[in-house]
Amino acid sequence: MTSHVSRSLPPAETVLLAAFEGWNDAGSSASDALDHLHAVWDAEQIDQLDPEDYHDFQVNRPSVATEEDGVRRITWPTTTVAVARTPAGRQVVIVHGIEPSMRWRRYCTELLDIAESLGVRTVVTIGALLADVPHTRPIPVTMSSDDEALRDRLDIGPTTYEGPTGIVGVLAQQALARDVAAASLWAAVPHYVAHPPSPKASLAILGALETLLGEPIPFGELPEDALAWQHGVDELAGEDSEIGEYVRQLEEAKDTAELPEATGEAIAQEFERYLRRRDGGG
Repeated sequence: MTSHVSRSLPPAETVLLAAFEGWNDAGSSASDALDHLHAVWDAEQIDQLDPEDYHDFQVNRPSVATEEDGVRRITWPTTTVAVARTPAGRQVVIVHGIEPSMRWRRYCTELLDIAESLGVRTVVTIGALLADVPHTRPIPVTMSSDDEALRDRLDIGPTTYEGPTGIVGVLAQQALARDVAAASLWAAVPHYVAHPPSPKASLAILGALETLLGEPIPFGELPEDALAWQHGVDELAGEDSEIGEYVRQLEEAKDTAELPEATGEAIAQEFERYLRRRDGGG
């Protein structure tokens, strides 16, 4: 089983957060969440992987554009590594790229070598999947790990998924093979509104990372964007009777399944998160 994020990592621990566009990133919500962190924490890019080694450019084509200086330049699909220092002083390594087309093991080895040089002790891969969830309810975010010690520290469950995996799964497994703690965080995006962006899912991911890191994250305009997104989908459901009925069925199933979770412990965790954001000025 998987668990909601409820505990934080030690404040001095360097954490690597990784998200990859493509198969692992429904609604672009995972990569958009890391883009947000990069901006609000003023992260500095320190490295990037050579795309020639890992990408099929007929699958992920480079793009050309005229920049402000009037020069036309080509941007290649690549993976960047940036370092940020949070307001509380934690070092966070942000890895963002497009899922590679080839040489996944070498790709992960190169990323983990960089992580080791930066003192990373925990790798958290972030993904998003399409699911039968209603857009009108909180976006489900779950976390799991194959690392027993990390599961005990964070009070999360083991990974139970079996089937085709993406680069996030390979990176987590290779991290564990190097005795680096690794966990996976996933958001569930309503499958009937899969087209990016998905600000409500990105906001849910950032909320989970707040708890994991133990400090508030400035959300900026994301809450307003998420509300506007939900209103837009409401209008879509109101104009299409089949979609509207389907959403109502999902709402009923979701509400019935979550009744046992309305416990004092869940309420206390949410109140703790509110206090942390208030006291931290988030």
